[in-house]
Amino acid sequence: MRVLITGGAGFVGSHLAEKLLSDGHEVFVIDDLSTGSLENILHLDSHPRFNYQIEKIENESVLSKQIDNCQVVFHLAAAVGVRLIVNEPVRTIETNVHGTEVVLRCAAKKNRLVLLASTSEVYGKGTNFPFSEDANLVIGSTKQSRWAYACSKALDEFLALAYLKEKNLPVVVMRLFNTVGPRQTGRYGMVIPNFVRQALNGEPITVFGDGTQTRSFVYVGDTVQALAGLMNEPKAIGEVFNIGNDQEVSIRYLAQEVKRITQSSSEIVTVPYEEAYETGFEDMPRRVPDLRKVKAMLNWSPKVNLEEILQRVIKHVTASKRR
Repeated sequence: MRVLITGGAGFVGSHLAEKLLSDGHEVFVIDDLSTGSLENILHLDSHPRFNYQIEKIENESVLSKQIDNCQVVFHLAAAVGVRLIVNEPVRTIETNVHGTEVVLRCAAKKNRLVLLASTSEVYGKGTNFPFSEDANLVIGSTKQSRWAYACSKALDEFLALAYLKEKNLPVVVMRLFNTVGPRQTGRYGMVIPNFVRQALNGEPITVFGDGTQTRSFVYVGDTVQALAGLMNEPKAIGEVFNIGNDQEVSIRYLAQEVKRITQSSSEIVTVPYEEAYETGFEDMPRRVPDLRKVKAMLNWSPKVNLEEILQRVIKHVTASKRR
């Protein structure tokens, strides 16, 4: 099968490309490298079933040709990372909403299957834990750019499901929860690569807020296993799926684990949200998924635990520093 990955030079996209190639598919990547990196996919360049093009997905003539040539589209291209979202809300909204609009419009012309990567951020300030796919979405004030990402991705979901309803376009929505692993950059605020870099450099490990907020981290290899499974499951069409890990840890505990495993002498310090991001910044105190739906559909569950995730990331970062 020929599969197109938008944002395929990014962290998740590059791992998905590897997975699909190993499954025997032909993979096409389109990426403008705004947050992705050629380094993530250069090792695939010589593969006979791998192709990539450096271009914006908003270039509709180019994207249309790519989609015409494929049977399946994984739409992963998006603005990512809390720091980017806070600092560049216009870019966030335009990239996410307009980019998805172009992908869906082009896919509808040839009725291609589209698997849309959404995010746990859409649950916003919800308090009904664990988050289930049918839960109400509770978003914060429009005066806080923090919520621009959540709103833009929720609109992406509405648009995809509208294309299904109105134009019979086959779509699957995948809400990703804190996917982590090698190749993830801390440039836009991702917590694990930042903690690991700080610990290895002997710098203070900076915990934003008071550190009691909890997250559920899933290994990227487990995530792409689920994504590939949904591509091959006809019953997934028209559905929304949480993909993540339902084991929560506090951010302070995460910092302590990174310090322990790296045997670092770094001090763990807390930084107020206002200092880290902007005045009035709001965070989600918990973010944990209900995984029953994806488990029932695919018989899938995350396999790699947090300690192993951290060990793999530390190994990757250490090797990268030697190069």
